[in-house]
Amino acid sequence: MKEKLNHLGIDVGKRKCRAALKDDKGKILDEFFFGNDAIGIDNLLSRVKTNGTHYTTTQAVLESTGNMWMRIHDTLEENGIDTVLANPYKTKIIAEAKIKSDKLDARILSDLLRTDLIYESYVPKQEDRDKRSLVRHRITLSRTKTKLVNKVHSILDKYDYKTELTDIFGVAGIRWLKSLLPMVSPIDGIILTTSIESIQTINHQIDVVSKEISKYACRNDKDVKILMSITGIDTFAAMLISAEIVDVRRFSTPWKLVSYAGLAPSTRESAGKTITGRITKQGSPWLRWILVQCALVAIKYDSRLSMFYNRIKNRKGHGKAIVATAKELLVIIWYMLTRNELYKHMNKQRYQQKLRKLEHTYTAK
Repeated sequence: MKEKLNHLGIDVGKRKCRAALKDDKGKILDEFFFGNDAIGIDNLLSRVKTNGTHYTTTQAVLESTGNMWMRIHDTLEENGIDTVLANPYKTKIIAEAKIKSDKLDARILSDLLRTDLIYESYVPKQEDRDKRSLVRHRITLSRTKTKLVNKVHSILDKYDYKTELTDIFGVAGIRWLKSLLPMVSPIDGIILTTSIESIQTINHQIDVVSKEISKYACRNDKDVKILMSITGIDTFAAMLISAEIVDVRRFSTPWKLVSYAGLAPSTRESAGKTITGRITKQGSPWLRWILVQCALVAIKYDSRLSMFYNRIKNRKGHGKAIVATAKELLVIIWYMLTRNELYKHMNKQRYQQKLRKLEHTYTAK
């Protein structure tokens, strides 16, 4: 008997999901809601199996929506159901063109899968997802700390308190900040005290996460060591770039990687002419953000990138120049990782210092 193929579309929600199961001719076999939890996913599997036979294979598709898809995707894969993760933005464009709908509900996802019109998102292995979670968590901690630091500075500005200390959140700086408590209002004193305590706690948390990042990089990731040879890229930046790219071989050209980072210019056609505009920002925001941060450092210490930046800055200003430098940096990264080569213009002494620091962190108890 010829094997039949069913197509399962899943509209993923945080707590409740909707599934639509269709046969290879588009007939609805089953449609139902299920919870995005262990019990709900078991119910999903049971109903899929109920509508199949020994000669039926099921394919599934679900949207890449935050982290809500992961448990469903992994469970379906573990149970032998080939599961596709749909890129929501590009799949929506296809749906609008082919089905005249920009709403990606379960039925439409099932139809797009059945007609091979799903634009897939890459699904990293669990180990790579864990690495991403680690470095992204460090960013979250750093951004929380920045908000608290700004709060402290606003109080200092309010009372016009100044110091010659270079780090007001170091040991001496904290001591100085606490000495100001009797001289501010009770409310500002509470805000200052709690902000200082929170910053100290977050500093400890960042240190714990950073050590784990360094240990992970030293044990498992040769790409991180290659990336660290670039001026302006430290262990954390290298780890984040590596975690977002995962495998450079999935990008056949550097421009596809640039597009993945959302650093490619947008284009539109008018009167038969192609007009380029601002960058699309459609891609990994984490990769785009860290590349800009690295570019800001690189233009200070790398003569080649500095010349590149200044040439564009003189014509278009700082903002466009630093984005262009971030894009140039990513093109360099693609060639380095593809060829498994270190940065040609690296500062060898500085690179060895980075490696020694990485090794020290890994061996430190």
